Amino acid sequence: MSQGIWIAIGLVLVLEGLGPLLAPNAWRKMMAQMSQQPDNQLRRLGGCLVVAGAVITFMLL
Repeated sequence: MSQGIWIAIGLVLVLEGLGPLLAPNAWRKMMAQMSQQPDNQLRRLGGCLVVAGAVITFMLL
């Protein structure tokens, strides 16, 4: 893989780790609430995140 991919993966891990690092109780509650959501709503949220990430990446390249 190219160096850019590894940098992107590293940044994703940093951002994903901020929630449990800075506010573990709030993060745990949010994860519990998310696990109660129906599959379609989670898919919609995931799709929005993918599109937002693709747009940001496209705008920065």
